[in-house]
Amino acid sequence: MILKSKICGVSDLKILNYIVNHKNPPNFVGFIVNYPKSRRYIEIKKLKELFKINKKKTLYVAVLVNPKNDILEEIKDLPFDYYQLYDCSVDKIKSIKNKYKKKIITVFTIKDFEDLKNHNLYKDVTDIYLFDSKGYEKSMSFDHRLIENIKIDKDVMLAGNIQVDDDLENYKKIADIIDISGGLETSGLKDVSKIEIFLNKLKNLNDET
Repeated sequence: MILKSKICGVSDLKILNYIVNHKNPPNFVGFIVNYPKSRRYIEIKKLKELFKINKKKTLYVAVLVNPKNDILEEIKDLPFDYYQLYDCSVDKIKSIKNKYKKKIITVFTIKDFEDLKNHNLYKDVTDIYLFDSKGYEKSMSFDHRLIENIKIDKDVMLAGNIQVDDDLENYKKIADIIDISGGLETSGLKDVSKIEIFLNKLKNLNDET
């Protein structure tokens, strides 16, 4: 199985240009659209500047925490392929999916197994399941083994303080996509050298398959 990747929290023109033009680009790039508490938050005006870059084959993800209608209207014409939704009910996700015709990444924030019990309620509105920590703007971990025995017929994306020097083979056993953000940063900023290591490491792992 090929392990796909998402680099999240991109907010810099130079970094985005480097990523989408890399010889081994990630499958997804995420942008923090409506959560100012995050240091990776990017205002719409700046987002539009970034989107002047040719995205090529990379899929763009709008990271949204319980978004209101005004922000959804403001971004509806931007070249997002997926909306990644935190803290949304099934009905709200269904409404967003139907109105804006976007694929949906539904996020479950995990502390213990109890937080997984309702995942099947979202199966009809979700294209990708993302299991993350409860850290939100903080890079926190959770026990990734909690999802090992969950039966899901959709792609599983895994986040939660994944680091560039982790053994990626371990993630390949439980997820289809890994989502990395803080693990590619130095002093709170995306670090080209760490991105280079990560993308090449992932390519080498997949070449071994």
